[in-house]
Amino acid sequence: MEYNTVCGLEVHTELSTKTKIFCNCSTAFGGEPNSHVCEICAGMPGTLPVVNERVVEYAVRTGLATNCTITRYNKFDRKNYFYPDLPKAYQISQLYLPICQNGYVEITDQINGGTKKVRIKEIHMEEDAGKLVHDEWSDCTLVNYNRCGVPLLEIVSEPDIACADEAVEYVEKLRAILQFCGVSDCKMQEGSLRADVNVSVMPVGATEYGTRTEMKNLNSFKAIARAIEGERERQIELIEEGKAVIQETRRWDDNKESSHAMRSKEDAQDYRYFPEPDLVPIVIDDEWIEKIKAKQPEIRGENWNVIRKSSIFHSTMQKFSQSPSIWRISLKRQQQFVENRRKYPTG
Repeated sequence: MEYNTVCGLEVHTELSTKTKIFCNCSTAFGGEPNSHVCEICAGMPGTLPVVNERVVEYAVRTGLATNCTITRYNKFDRKNYFYPDLPKAYQISQLYLPICQNGYVEITDQINGGTKKVRIKEIHMEEDAGKLVHDEWSDCTLVNYNRCGVPLLEIVSEPDIACADEAVEYVEKLRAILQFCGVSDCKMQEGSLRADVNVSVMPVGATEYGTRTEMKNLNSFKAIARAIEGERERQIELIEEGKAVIQETRRWDDNKESSHAMRSKEDAQDYRYFPEPDLVPIVIDDEWIEKIKAKQPEIRGENWNVIRKSSIFHSTMQKFSQSPSIWRISLKRQQQFVENRRKYPTG
């Protein structure tokens, strides 16, 4: 029996702001552990968050660049869960009224030829969690809270992706747009761009989607492609053996080229979302959107070729990652290229 692959992606990108989303702590990468933490991002009682306006601006920029509708009245919500890297025991995110909705990105249709639209369900703002460091020698886990409160955009697609190649092209295109608009540096090796992949399979001709699984925090194009192909093969093998595919979250091990179960897949009700009581709703007027549009580089028509070439150039440079000196020079040149095109979009 032949099967179709159905994929949807949740792409997380760290924004290129100097300070965190709700406080003045630095977002610089590579600081001493727990050196970029204050009472607010550590979740101390009695502290109140204040929204970084630049984060809202970058979210609107991204929405405009991906053909989204900007939600004029949007607000934050609390996502409640207990985990060591989340000192507040909740994450401030957006569920009910995300800032951007109903967009799309065009990619090559690898199945039928031509082009196709990958629909973007929503783009929402949220804060990042800390980082767990597992020390096998001392048999313990350490927590670095520097990343707590770093501003993120989560770009959620509809299940419109039909194979690994389409998924890679979709993420490549998102990365190029984010870089070109100056929203994020998208350094996948530093975790500033990573993807969660939802995969299911269904027999050719079927009308109902199969049971989906999710693989978290894939931070390279190679990992995204291998994870999709590996999960497709695993699910097909289970179905043909007469076994059920379990809806769960899995961790992809790129070194072993296999995945293992982490936990059952959560739904929204499992997180007990409710409106964030410490933040007022955000009201965006047409005048502010027009100001952002005026500064936004043109990314359609001929100028899309500039973005695409920039992305190809960056991807090519990743092949030299084994040579640090070549990589540093190449990355610097690529960043200069993007910056020049942002300053002179029609030149």
